[in-house]
Amino acid sequence: MAKSGNWFVYILRCTDNSLYTGVTTDISKRLDQHNGILKNGAKYTRARQPVTLVYQETLASRSLACQREAAIKRLKKTEKEQLIAKTTV
Repeated sequence: MAKSGNWFVYILRCTDNSLYTGVTTDISKRLDQHNGILKNGAKYTRARQPVTLVYQETLASRSLACQREAAIKRLKKTEKEQLIAKTTV
């Protein structure tokens, strides 16, 4: 569960091996949304379920999380895979 003020950048691996990057304050709730257990999952992941969490990073504010999300989204897929390989969820 997220502490007050903590934001997370996360990467999900979809069934077609594509990667989805997003931000949230509650990783477990957001994962349930993406997997269709709860409403409000992203349209992209709806067609690629189930998804699995492969990377997460904690940041102090929404602004920092959105900046980091944008930086990750600019990476090539191979660079994202390297980022994922360096961490454990």
